[in-house]
Amino acid sequence: MKIIVPMAGRGSRLRPHTLTVPKPLIPVAGKPIVHRLVEDIAGVLNQPIDEVAFIIHESFGKKVEEELIAIAQKLGAKGSIFYQNEALGTGHAIMCAKDSLSGPAVIAYADTLIRADFDLDTSADSVIWVKQVDQPEAFGVVNLNAKGEIIELVEKPKEFVSDLAVIGIYYFKDVAVLKNELQSVLDNNIIHGGEYQINDGIKQMMAKGMKFVPGKVDEWMDCGNKDVTVETNTRMLGFLHNDGEQLVAGDVKLENAIIIPPCYIGEDVILINATVGPNVSLGKGCHVIDSTIKNSLVQTHAHIKNAILDNAMIGNHASFDGKFTSISIGDYSVLE
Repeated sequence: MKIIVPMAGRGSRLRPHTLTVPKPLIPVAGKPIVHRLVEDIAGVLNQPIDEVAFIIHESFGKKVEEELIAIAQKLGAKGSIFYQNEALGTGHAIMCAKDSLSGPAVIAYADTLIRADFDLDTSADSVIWVKQVDQPEAFGVVNLNAKGEIIELVEKPKEFVSDLAVIGIYYFKDVAVLKNELQSVLDNNIIHGGEYQINDGIKQMMAKGMKFVPGKVDEWMDCGNKDVTVETNTRMLGFLHNDGEQLVAGDVKLENAIIIPPCYIGEDVILINATVGPNVSLGKGCHVIDSTIKNSLVQTHAHIKNAILDNAMIGNHASFDGKFTSISIGDYSVLE
């Protein structure tokens, strides 16, 4: 089994945090988004992973590439890096990794997190992972026949089709079939929204009678912008806390300080005259002094003083001293 992860560009909706760190590498509950995603998919598949292929922009740099290779190696898999240097769509991104498109594979876009527990139907030609939603008109949804098979993909339907939204994770029994259809999409210049889309390859597979079935996830968490990323951090902390995971490092230094769970507190963190939590992630090396923080995501080596933070997101090596509340400052920022 392979996992193919298109990561594309850094993303603009989560700036300033993505100016220095690609969005999929921003930590949620102490672990980068893409790391959690790959681990969660591997858990659902419950079978050996041979390769994890990442499609990135070349500007991400060698350090990022090394981090991604390490994610694959942790699963006992080969890590591969491919480049998509032009934003030409989901279908184009997948074809940038065409050398790895063979055999059974999962394709997963790296700006989402899931919680799922279902048996993968490996008899189907493809499984499209979906989540039941309250407002299906805001999403791409699947249309099912009487046998529960997917017969159509409908983008933001004006009239009700189903409430099963496509979340951007797909299984293919032989991903080479998708590769052939996407090559046809590229060769015939089939473009929607100015880009080459994975859906056009999937629709061609459906037209040839291939069997598609839904795989329903229990939780689907977005990391598209600051507010939803902070919310996802909160939800993930709750899940991990309920799972019994140890979220607070053993060397945290407390001086007249309280931690209200669930919280992720990394190594070498110092808390002085502080109340932290609930729903806070503090990365390695953070110092929090004379402050109260809740419902917030703080990356590594940040220094926070005299703060009352709620719904805040603070980057690596940032320095914050003040009474602002719902803030979003990126890496190496200083706000005093």
